[in-house]
Order: sequence, then structure tokens, then C-alpha cells
Amino acid sequence: MIRFENVGLRYGMGPEILRDISFRIPERSFQFLTGPSGTGKTTLLRLLFMSLKPTRGLITIFGKDRSRITREELPLIRRNIGMVFQDFRLLDHLTTYENVALPLRVRGRDESTYRNDVIELLKWVGLGDRMHVYPQVLSGGEKQRAAIARALVEQPRILLADEPTGNVDPLLARRLLRLFIELNRMGTAVVIATHDLGLMDQVDARRMVLSEGRLEIYD
Repeated sequence: MIRFENVGLRYGMGPEILRDISFRIPERSFQFLTGPSGTGKTTLLRLLFMSLKPTRGLITIFGKDRSRITREELPLIRRNIGMVFQDFRLLDHLTTYENVALPLRVRGRDESTYRNDVIELLKWVGLGDRMHVYPQVLSGGEKQRAAIARALVEQPRILLADEPTGNVDPLLARRLLRLFIELNRMGTAVVIATHDLGLMDQVDARRMVLSEGRLEIYD
């Protein structure tokens, strides 16, 4: 589904942040991306999300060469990729329901075609009773679940999550992990960037370890 071959990335004339990165993400797979802070995990996720272009190497996403994807094609392809950001990126003037439904509104969908689906998704992540409140009154864990729901609303083929349990207690972290596992069982490939070894020990999944700009893979 996604393939990196000898990918490198640098900013300007600085040293390479990522060097000779090669891996594949198959359909319906589950993997953790880990490594010390500052090693480039978020940068690698941004390459996967196509918000960055590599300095060198080949990235193939859903059969398309990243370097040949036009600006017009990018939003269409990105609909297949859900992204959960560390800072949630919820809009304060929108309710939980409106934040989750936003990607569909942007596409011009009529609310009658998605309202029930959004409500069911909010119930699935445990926010059925919080859909009409604003982000300012949500807890950190509730904001995280709202961000996950928004990433899932377009039914992506792959979900990328950047430290999704970094701001929640261990109990909620396990609950979020169960959501990701269930999502994977339903057919979505999952990539979770985390430094939480305890979290990773709960799932028999591939580990991609970044260290000093290089990637090692442990199946």
C-alpha cells in the first residue's frame, strides 16, 4: 500500500534528518513507530501524510509515485489517510460533532447523508454524550478521541497517529489502543508513533525503530 525506498530528508542545506529509509506498509497491517525523542518520528509521519516531500528516494502511495502526484490529486489521495495529530487541531468554535464532520462538510456532502454515521462514530469512541459541547470543556482524553473520530470519518485505508496516548492516563491509553486494534480488525492499516514501551508490549505488532535518522524494523 505504501512503500519507501532509500528515502532521505533534509531541511535546506542542513544535515539529513532521515537517511536511507526503506519499508513497506501492507494493507490491514499494524505497526508501531518508535525511537528517542527528536529522532524524526513526526517527520516520517508527515512524509506518509504527504505534507512533506522527500529530498531523495522513492515514495509510492497507493500505487502512485509521490513525486508525480499533482496538487489537484493530493486531496483526493489524502482522503485515504487519516491523521491524528499530537495537538488535536480541533476548532474551538465548532462542537465535537461539527469538528468530526468537518472533513465531510469540506467535501460538500449534505449533512443528511452523513449525520447518522458521525453520531455512530462518536458513540463508538465513547463521545456519544459529548457531541454538542465545544472543545474548551473536553478533557485531554476526550479531545484525543474526537481527533481520532475525525481522522476516521472518511473511512481511510490507513490511520497515522502521532503519540495518541501521550496526554492521557494509562487506563485511557489502553482504551485508545483497543480502539486502534478494533479499527485494524475492520480493515484499516494502523501506524502509531509512540515512545511508550508498555503500550507496545500489549500488541504483537511490527516495530519500526528510528535512531539517528535511520530505521530498523523488527517483525
